[in-house]
Amino acid sequence: RAGGAAPNAAELRQQALDALIDERVQITYARENGARVDEAEVDRAVSNVAAQNQISVAELRNRLRAEGMDIARFRSTLRDQLMVERLREREVTARIRITDSEIDRAIDEQKAKLAGNAQLNLAQILVTVPEGAAADVVAQRQARAEQALARVRGGEDFSKVARELSEDAKREAGGEIGMRPSDRLPDLFVASAKSLAPGQVADKLVRSGAGFHVLKLIDRQGGDLYKTTQTRARHILLRTSDRAQPQAVARRLDGLRQQIERGEKKFDDVAKEISEDGSAASGGDLGWASPGMFVPEFEEAMNRLADGGISPPVLSRYGVHLIQVLERRAASLDPKEVREQIRNQLREGKFDQAYTDWAKEMRLRAYIEMREPPL
Repeated sequence: RAGGAAPNAAELRQQALDALIDERVQITYARENGARVDEAEVDRAVSNVAAQNQISVAELRNRLRAEGMDIARFRSTLRDQLMVERLREREVTARIRITDSEIDRAIDEQKAKLAGNAQLNLAQILVTVPEGAAADVVAQRQARAEQALARVRGGEDFSKVARELSEDAKREAGGEIGMRPSDRLPDLFVASAKSLAPGQVADKLVRSGAGFHVLKLIDRQGGDLYKTTQTRARHILLRTSDRAQPQAVARRLDGLRQQIERGEKKFDDVAKEISEDGSAASGGDLGWASPGMFVPEFEEAMNRLADGGISPPVLSRYGVHLIQVLERRAASLDPKEVREQIRNQLREGKFDQAYTDWAKEMRLRAYIEMREPPL
């Protein structure tokens, strides 16, 4: 169906056999470890299977009966699939260990990355030093710059002192350079402004090839790990497994998205009716979330949306989502919250490998007897 070349018959048979064994091992483990799925969840899953096949639940019962499967067995199969999905998420997440040193390293890397992406609006008072100037001239020019710094730190208006003493082209604008990306500013300026809060003046002069600079940070945009944008979103989740192909689920959700956008349905009503997530009862509302709280595919799609926008169907390891952004807000995080955010991001990055390892272990721990059918 995907247009790729099919493997040979023996290889295809082995792949199918391996998939069946892995599925049976995980279902058995889920049953033995007390995983529970309530009847309402199974009812919702049955309704979704019918809708994905564009038939009613009654028609689905008739079709199953015609294929030799009663509805009780079908519901049991769906329950097993839901149990395994829940168990897989719980067990695999519990296996992932994130150390404090990993978090520290990731924080340092993100700080360095953010610093490079930050935009700064600086103001300066420049006292020039001629190229090749004698030591006494350099000392004289430095004394003039120190005088300017003392006046500013003594409470005089920076822009006033800049207009009187600065020797650069921006003196009439109070020395304001304007908002610029960090990589378009001298490294000396970026380093000096690194520890400054908006409105603060650097304690020391900055010496460059042009002369001595008194620097003030007027504003900074981005570059602060402890300031973030939080998003309040809601979603509709339909899980995918043997009971439905992701493409069919995506087509159904896309049709619902169009109905919601035309005003024929309400997002929260649809979520309450069909969503297979714990947020269904609240209309799919996920509450306020900081970056890193959702799986990457979900978060990337969410971040592309304007407020009120609804995404096309988004596939993740949980299933297929429709996402709507309700609102956004600027937020300040404390160090503990930042560490937890980084922990979530690192955990997500390790999930696929952890799942592969878990599935292999489940299979190694199981007793598997291979029986060939009678000839």
